[in-house]
Amino acid sequence: MIGKGRSISNAGAAISYGCNKEKEAEMVYSQHICGIEPSEITEEFKIVQSQNHRCERNTLSFAISPTIEDGRDLSVESLGEVAEKFLKEMNLREHQAVAYVHRDKDHTHVHVYANRIGFDGTAYNDSFIGKQSQLAAERVAQEMGLTTVREVQQERLAELRIVREQIRDIHEKVMQKERIKDFDKYIKAMQQREVTVIPS
Repeated sequence: MIGKGRSISNAGAAISYGCNKEKEAEMVYSQHICGIEPSEITEEFKIVQSQNHRCERNTLSFAISPTIEDGRDLSVESLGEVAEKFLKEMNLREHQAVAYVHRDKDHTHVHVYANRIGFDGTAYNDSFIGKQSQLAAERVAQEMGLTTVREVQQERLAELRIVREQIRDIHEKVMQKERIKDFDKYIKAMQQREVTVIPS
């Protein structure tokens, strides 16, 4: 599962995108809000944001993406649980927030929008928000038994290692068997063995 996050200034446009019916959007989680329509939620955000005029990027926008396989198996309730646990990991349980799932593509993902301004008027510290959201998503994935980014990376590295070993074996056979001293001949010999050499 991957988490991305940033601070934005236009809550209305972001929440409208999250609620977009063309994306097969569905609200999976909300906290400290009463409204259902994007305009209602935006107004509720604005009431709290009016306590802090200095903070221009007063909304936090997150995208949480489980792997394609995990996303197929997650129910609406489970995706809501992902959003809730993610907000808890980000220390945003006392902030207004709403989450929508998008299932318009193979890759199911959740958009979470949180009010950066707390009920006391202070702004949430968004330093390194991108890295924080990556780590929070990883902890949630571990807690819920979902695939983490590291596991995906390790699988890809293992696959890459096998391919590299195969290429090295072919290279060594070409060099030992044909004792090539010319680069063009080496490229042709490798191509005959279905390995494309790209000079750089």
